[in-house]
Amino acid sequence: MSQSAKPSRTQTNSDVPVSAAGTKAAAQRLKMRRELAAAAMELFATKGYEATTVDEIAAAAGVARRTFFRHFRSKEEAIFPDHDDTLVRAEAVLNAAPPHEHPLDTVCRGIKEVMRMYAASPAVSVERYRLTREVPTLREREIASVARYERLFTRYLLGHFDEHAHPGDSDDPLLAEVAASAVVTAHNHVLRRWLRAGGEGDVEAQLDHAFEIVRNAFGTGFAAGAPISAEKPQATAHTSGDVLVAVARTDAPLDEVMRTIQRALGTA
Repeated sequence: MSQSAKPSRTQTNSDVPVSAAGTKAAAQRLKMRRELAAAAMELFATKGYEATTVDEIAAAAGVARRTFFRHFRSKEEAIFPDHDDTLVRAEAVLNAAPPHEHPLDTVCRGIKEVMRMYAASPAVSVERYRLTREVPTLREREIASVARYERLFTRYLLGHFDEHAHPGDSDDPLLAEVAASAVVTAHNHVLRRWLRAGGEGDVEAQLDHAFEIVRNAFGTGFAAGAPISAEKPQATAHTSGDVLVAVARTDAPLDEVMRTIQRALGTA
């Protein structure tokens, strides 16, 4: 019995240091990426983007060339060190959304992770914005990064499209893509305005205002929680003669209940 128990104790005891080592390695990786990014941005600002080489960036960060390429595939990628991690955090927000939260609200919370990434280092973000405006290659890299967020949010909204709100048509991909684009566009509009102002002001309050506009425009057509095929409607209503029967979940939003009643009455 004592011999069979030893492997179990060894395996259990090794779980903690392995997990801690993984967390430490991730932190060190992000730290190195940020150091390389800082070195790249400083060189781009002083020497110019075209005149700066990968070897110079690595040397300025105090590492070897091969270390640079363990973290970035190219020098233009080096000034966006946080996008990969931010995309993971944004996806985690979507995956952990409360069951009955409106999908657009979830997506708006997800993209706030992107804004917080920029707002965490205003001076760096402002300088990066200046560089991306001056260097087409960097601007293209940023556009590609934004497209990854947009694809993530589009997939999420497609999974929550409410077919009962649009009976008989097949516009769900269009609505999901347009809504996701609207969220990303609202975010980018507020972000650019904040960056042009030197990174000053309450950018999160500005973002909330922009998202309210998006919700007003695209708030219908999506169901909270699981895809609509696996979720009961939050509110239904039908008329029979002079009688209106409405059935709503206790957690259904009041505005949704009222819209359902209005549709049944023919007044919407």
